[in-house]
Amino acid sequence: MQPAFPVTDIDDPEQREAGRRLFAQTAEFLKGVVAMDGLPPADRIEVCFAGRSNVGKSSLINALTGRRGLARASNTPGRTQEINFFSLTERLYLVDLPGYGFANAPLSVVEKWQRLLRAYLTGRPTLRRAFVLIDARHGVKKPDAEIMAMLDKAAVTFQVVMTKTDKMKTAELERVLTRVRADLARHPAAFPEIVLTSSEKGTGIETLRTLIAGIE
Repeated sequence: MQPAFPVTDIDDPEQREAGRRLFAQTAEFLKGVVAMDGLPPADRIEVCFAGRSNVGKSSLINALTGRRGLARASNTPGRTQEINFFSLTERLYLVDLPGYGFANAPLSVVEKWQRLLRAYLTGRPTLRRAFVLIDARHGVKKPDAEIMAMLDKAAVTFQVVMTKTDKMKTAELERVLTRVRADLARHPAAFPEIVLTSSEKGTGIETLRTLIAGIE
């Protein structure tokens, strides 16, 4: 019997080819936004990547686009302090959100970009899906649950992407997945599948590209 919130597995070659073609296009950094009035025009669909500080958002975007330096990755939690927009064709924005939770920055700065994060997630009409990144080594933490609850309230569909799965043995990963599935069952906005990824090993990157290509 298949568990609730199974791991996404897309076998259709046409769908996978659509994902490959989409991300074969050159992704370009458009702008970094520090206030809602700085957002680009809502003239195309958007998918965003949210997660706790240092969960690997920038690394995942770089792996998806095949451009190592496109999104700035850092070992310093909280480096991303603005909403970064990347243009991928004229139909799609990829959006890198500031990390939530612990950040190596003054409290006033943290509070400012957390307000921006919440305003974006609850008020952007062209946002089609939020990918909530969860470190596979730790599972869902309190800040993750808070973001998921906010997305429930805003009726924004979110899908969990487990990062750094290469750091875990199969049995350990299965135990974390069991806990994550139980957490997701409490969230009506949760997309009913989970994506397993490793930016370092390339695991799940093709699957995630395919998913994004199918979002309208």
